[in-house]
Amino acid sequence: MTTGEPRPLRRLGFLTIGLFDPADPRPGHERTLEIVELGERLGLDSAYVRHRHLQHGISSPVAFLAAATQRTSRIDLGTAVIPLGWENPLRLAEDLATVDVLSGGRLHPGVSVGPPMRFDDVRHSLYPDTAEQEDFSYARVERLLRHLRGEPASTFSGRQGIEVFSERVEPYAPGLADRVWYGGGSVRSAAWAGGQGLGFLSSNVVRFEEGVGRPDDFAGVQRAQIDAFRAAHPDPERARVSQGLVVIPTDSATPAQAERYRAYAAERLPRTREPQGPAGMMFAPDLVGTSAEIAERLRADAGFQAVDEVVLALPFTFEHDDYRQIVGDIAGGLGPALGWSPATPAGAAS
Repeated sequence: MTTGEPRPLRRLGFLTIGLFDPADPRPGHERTLEIVELGERLGLDSAYVRHRHLQHGISSPVAFLAAATQRTSRIDLGTAVIPLGWENPLRLAEDLATVDVLSGGRLHPGVSVGPPMRFDDVRHSLYPDTAEQEDFSYARVERLLRHLRGEPASTFSGRQGIEVFSERVEPYAPGLADRVWYGGGSVRSAAWAGGQGLGFLSSNVVRFEEGVGRPDDFAGVQRAQIDAFRAAHPDPERARVSQGLVVIPTDSATPAQAERYRAYAAERLPRTREPQGPAGMMFAPDLVGTSAEIAERLRADAGFQAVDEVVLALPFTFEHDDYRQIVGDIAGGLGPALGWSPATPAGAAS
């Protein structure tokens, strides 16, 4: 594994779960839309939303991003990630294409595979008749990509009475298939995504595998996966990899906010010391400090050195004002400290 000077940071964005009050869900969704709008005003390149089924976070990121397309005009909008075990690839392709058209080509879908979380608890609601036959493998991504590329989804096209039918998914969104990312956490998934020519989303959770790095070195294991992705990609130098860590700059935080942020990170730190659970999941430490301090730590991070795009994850349980402060410091302090420059604000003169 090699390390060295990081690539110049080309793109900077954020990721949010979009928490809401189950007794009154609209304000939480509105506040998350406000954070997306703020990111655009500050010149950030992307805003991603997580996917949470049967929880009090955004359960339908595609529907949410449809609203975001009407309140933004420049910032890229993405999902990190849609678990395809919950989805019909043809229907999802229709939804994704519709949102991409509404956005003017700004949608960046991130997807993953595997059985739905807590599948035994939801299988009778999700797949009451076909649970045993469902294929949760990479083939589900391949089906989605075929539909997004406009390959035939039906054996019939033409006119029937006064109605006209297409053989492909409509609307067709040119270029959308080339903006699909795969969210993976193992060398195998990284290499598969690279071989498919997809983008690769690497988060603050990866799987430890024997012979791949040390069990106490998250950055080294993540770097090995990124290297495997690029090695398998048909155009390694142009292959897109995004690193997502929980990063909390405190430049403009109040003393009370900064103290709360440090306590949050300290509470989560024990899980980062060794792989967790039977799957051997490794967690990256949350980074809390000034932009200068965080930038120094990132420049020394083996995973960060291999990417030129980052999507920084906002902590799950913070308040709206906390998110405004963190996003503001990411754009105004941390990004410039890493050599990043904000995009031209929408509507500004060139």
